[in-house]
Amino acid sequence: MLTFEKLYQRLGAAAVKNRTHEEVKEIKKHEFDPHHLDCLLNPRKYPPVIKLADCRCKDTENCAVACFFGALEQKDGKKTINKDLCTGCCECISQCRHKTLIENKEVIPVFDAIYNYDGPVYAMIAPAFISQFSYEVTPGKLRHAFKKLGFAGMLEVALFADILTLKEALEFDRRIKSNEDFLLTSCCCPLWIAMIRKVCKQYMPNVPGSVSPMVACGRTIKYLEPTAKTVFIGPCIAKKAEAREPDIADAVDYVLTFQEMKQIFEFTGINPAELQEDERDHSSRTGRIYARTGGVSEAVAETVKRLNPGRAIEVKARQADGVPDCRRMLEELTKGEMTANFLEGMGCKGGCVGGPRTILDRHEGRENVQQYGKQAVFNTPLDNPYVMELLKRLGFKTVESLIDGENMFSRKF
Repeated sequence: MLTFEKLYQRLGAAAVKNRTHEEVKEIKKHEFDPHHLDCLLNPRKYPPVIKLADCRCKDTENCAVACFFGALEQKDGKKTINKDLCTGCCECISQCRHKTLIENKEVIPVFDAIYNYDGPVYAMIAPAFISQFSYEVTPGKLRHAFKKLGFAGMLEVALFADILTLKEALEFDRRIKSNEDFLLTSCCCPLWIAMIRKVCKQYMPNVPGSVSPMVACGRTIKYLEPTAKTVFIGPCIAKKAEAREPDIADAVDYVLTFQEMKQIFEFTGINPAELQEDERDHSSRTGRIYARTGGVSEAVAETVKRLNPGRAIEVKARQADGVPDCRRMLEELTKGEMTANFLEGMGCKGGCVGGPRTILDRHEGRENVQQYGKQAVFNTPLDNPYVMELLKRLGFKTVESLIDGENMFSRKF
């Protein structure tokens, strides 16, 4: 019988050649699990984490205990994954001794869209991407590689991190008036937001109503090109869950991990390092450093200083690094032990560079992000003319209008 991985390899290789249906007919001659096939062809029917087989553990609570969000449930003596509760945190996958849990994969529908959809399909690359596919793969070469695959273009989500930095800096300047006031962020980490919703709902009013940079990027593309489809590529399985949340599901059609993207390059035989440059440098330093713990609060602090140099109350940040540290920070807040006024939570150790489906070690990834940030021409979004021009094209008459009422970058939690 074909294992899930072998089935995925065969169908993935066929998908990038637009031969999925022919390959499906071919593999019917062999034994395979119909559930595996359906998961690969129709991934949005299933949660971000899927079951390959019934649980064989004698200790049936092992994986369930690992799930902070209670998504693993027992029904009729069998373990099931609640699609509505699964955030894609991956703790259950790491705890599954028999390897019957795996992340959802969206490679096949992505290439079906590239070949068979009438409109353009855009790649949106997460800020943690730098050097993930080798040190020879520059942003310009990676952009060329995406076009070679059939994408209409590649956008760096760091540009939209710039916009969200500006929005959160404006929120801080407007809402923090005393030493008792505080904000919880970052909007870029769905695990952090999910934790606040689950553990400390009373503090949701202290979370700026902002979408993530991923959602901001997807919505911008679709505003400017209404027929476009969007594909986010990043280090995180939790983004697969975020993209499906009802109030923001309009923004992102598919989510791939860096590891899925690496496999696509292997399927196609494309080596981005060998391609020519296609340079389009639009993001600032502060947008690029979103990918590591502390990046968001540093970005907001610097932007607040640029917005209001004489401000009496400055950003006093506290960063939480990984889920256990996020929980500790929320406990400190609940007990009244918090002195910071800007709380940044990152669900993965090291931030996005420590995501479960990165290719590089998180320390190496952090250093790469730092260096890429230093190479930026602009320091903050207020220095970045591309941010200002983009906001005008999107109908924002002033910078301040980012926080005036509901707009494409706002969200109600």
